[in-house]
Amino acid sequence: MKKIAILGSTGSIGTQTLEIAREQKDIEVVALCAGRNAALLEAQIREFSPKAAALWEEADARDLKNRVRDLEVKILWGMEGLLEIARMEGYEILVTAIVGMLGIRPTIAAIEAGKTIALANKETLVTAGHLIMPLAAGKQVPILPVDSEHSAIFQSLNGERENKIQRILLTASGGPFRGKTRQELLQVQVEDALKHPNWSMGKKITVDSATMVNKGLEVMEAVWLFDVTPEQVQVVVHPQSVIHSMVEYEDGGIIAQLGTPDMRLPIQYALYYPQRRPLSGKRLDFYELSAITFERPDMETFAGLALAYRAIREGGNIPTAYNAANEKAVALFLQRKISFLDIPELIQGSMEKVRYKKLPTLEEILETEQEVYQWIESRW
Repeated sequence: MKKIAILGSTGSIGTQTLEIAREQKDIEVVALCAGRNAALLEAQIREFSPKAAALWEEADARDLKNRVRDLEVKILWGMEGLLEIARMEGYEILVTAIVGMLGIRPTIAAIEAGKTIALANKETLVTAGHLIMPLAAGKQVPILPVDSEHSAIFQSLNGERENKIQRILLTASGGPFRGKTRQELLQVQVEDALKHPNWSMGKKITVDSATMVNKGLEVMEAVWLFDVTPEQVQVVVHPQSVIHSMVEYEDGGIIAQLGTPDMRLPIQYALYYPQRRPLSGKRLDFYELSAITFERPDMETFAGLALAYRAIREGGNIPTAYNAANEKAVALFLQRKISFLDIPELIQGSMEKVRYKKLPTLEEILETEQEVYQWIESRW
């Protein structure tokens, strides 16, 4: 019996993780954490009977506690609640599907407690990779990627760990604005940015895909996960989204992982690694697939991707500035307070304005986040 806890159980990754638990029937869900969706979390508690559950706001947690007063479940809230669940005894794998930099402290706490990390939170490694990876290595804690692209790379490395990586070929769908010019993006509205051609995701990550900032975050995450340089990570636009990423070795051989666009596959792979399990759903039909195409990313139009390479090369707290600025800018865009093209401009401005820290501590990472937020807020 696999015993897991989920940070972000009401989001896209969290709900699909619970779909796998429902289908496989040998996963015990020990704890659940969500943002503010008390109603959905209540339904999850009633179905999966966790020992503990948490919401971010105390008022929401009190509402949830009242909703489930007939059940034996401990209700927590805030960062302290997340940390308590991260350190809990009685489970093996923490699925970190919480959005944003909130995931850093619980991930560190879970590693220190010896939990395996099924990582779906890009921000953790983007901003604190220099802290997380050495800690995980020292504690001998596996970090298993859940993102489809990083899972594909991880799968393509199986049996090849002793061989030298030449390049990681990180595939990207191109999002809803693939092929558009900067001029055409001037009139983009929120509704346009939320129409992803291949994947069904939350609003924030869907906007990130439209700006290609999501791919920039994945570039930075890949550098930490697979111990490569930024120059070894090449983004390849692949509109069909059936090749989820590839690894090229020094002899020129390339190994790829293919499949239909279904996030349950990388989630389940992380939960049962190294074992593969049957999984329901559509299979890739090569007779039906008429073509597989590839394009070079347009880093001038989609400046967020170019800025990500700059951020990881500069290092220090600059990736934190990149990530924090994007989080704030996307929120403003979804509120219709800024334009689509303002997002990369705010990212660039934040990277240039922030006080540089070469090897930031966790406290300095969080200070950088607040510094960026304050700079952006001062402009509106």
